[in-house]
Amino acid sequence: MELYNTLDEEQAERAVLAALDTEEYDVESSLAELAELAATAGAQVVAVLTQKREAPKKATYLGSGRVLELAELCTAQEAELVIFDCELSPTQLRNLEDALPCRVIDRTMLILDIFAARARSAEGRLQVELAQLQYRLPRLAGMGKSLSRLGGGIGTRGPGETKLESDRRHIHRRIAALKERLEEVKRHREGLRARRRKDGVRTVALVGYTNAGKSTLLNRLTDAGVLAENMLFATLDTTARALTLPDGQTVLLIDTVGFVRRLPHHLVNAFRSTLEEAVEADVILNLCDAGSPEADEHLEVSRNLLAELGCGETPVLSVLNKWDTVSDEPHERVGNTFYISALHGWGLQELLAGIVEALPPDRRRVTLLFPFSEGALAERCRKEGAVEYEEYVPEGLRMTVTLGPVLLDLTSRFEEEV
Repeated sequence: MELYNTLDEEQAERAVLAALDTEEYDVESSLAELAELAATAGAQVVAVLTQKREAPKKATYLGSGRVLELAELCTAQEAELVIFDCELSPTQLRNLEDALPCRVIDRTMLILDIFAARARSAEGRLQVELAQLQYRLPRLAGMGKSLSRLGGGIGTRGPGETKLESDRRHIHRRIAALKERLEEVKRHREGLRARRRKDGVRTVALVGYTNAGKSTLLNRLTDAGVLAENMLFATLDTTARALTLPDGQTVLLIDTVGFVRRLPHHLVNAFRSTLEEAVEADVILNLCDAGSPEADEHLEVSRNLLAELGCGETPVLSVLNKWDTVSDEPHERVGNTFYISALHGWGLQELLAGIVEALPPDRRRVTLLFPFSEGALAERCRKEGAVEYEEYVPEGLRMTVTLGPVLLDLTSRFEEEV
């Protein structure tokens, strides 16, 4: 058991963290992340309780004696909330609510609560509400304190207490309606992706551990102006911006929701349409915080989730961001690993060159002879291609340029043999 120094935050809910150490994963690291998640949700962690067991107890997750100890700890610390670092079964949640003097939520409910508070787009709100309803439906009987009409607080945001106290048939109807609306969103996204493929637009997806600096990198490269804060899940909604690469081609740089270790499947499934932007991307940038002692593990968490989503064949560049927190000097790339500081601009040119190398090789260097009447097409080649040389000759404009498939097709009749 560990007590935390109390913080002078009158509005923060006082929370106790609880975990079981079955040696399946690093409990200390997971609890540190849970404390960050709790702070992100607005909780003040006042104590931590852990227990070593070979397996969770079916009825109460922790052993009976440890549950009594937890109840006494909550009373002594005047806790309003206990957050379990796991996914509690409906039975465990009901029994723990009966045994403890305060509300009980688990890791999944906490993350869903943060998502509910952060989602801004209509799609994001639909996805969060669907995930919350699907997760809470079988647990309604054990969530009396959490769903009190007079209550509120962490773990109750999103669909609203009155909806969750409604009869199950109403909730099932709401789930069906949300799925139908999300199917419409999915079809719209698929239409946009099909249009991009038809137009020859390449996409680069930013993925990685939450708070790795994806939004800061997006802002640095594209002046996107999206929210970039030093907190978990600052970005939930997909943002796409045009990015011009060193060879002149323009790609679409897409920011995606951040990952955490043991990301609940409810969230992976709910945000699948958003994460499919990564699945459909031509190149993936896997970001992590270079200053974190768990940087390698964070990269691996993202790799595993990408593999689960079906991104095994997509080129992935590992990007260690925030290198300025590790060293006063920039670091050169090593293979497909890049060391950057999005804040200070270190290593970005190397990263852009790496993206060019990783993109499918469908761009070609050609020499074209445009008649004077094709000035508009020549100007488009200047904007979208990488011009090496051009000169005016009696027949028109001769240009040596690297172009993508769309412009190669449009200019094929003006190509000269070299």
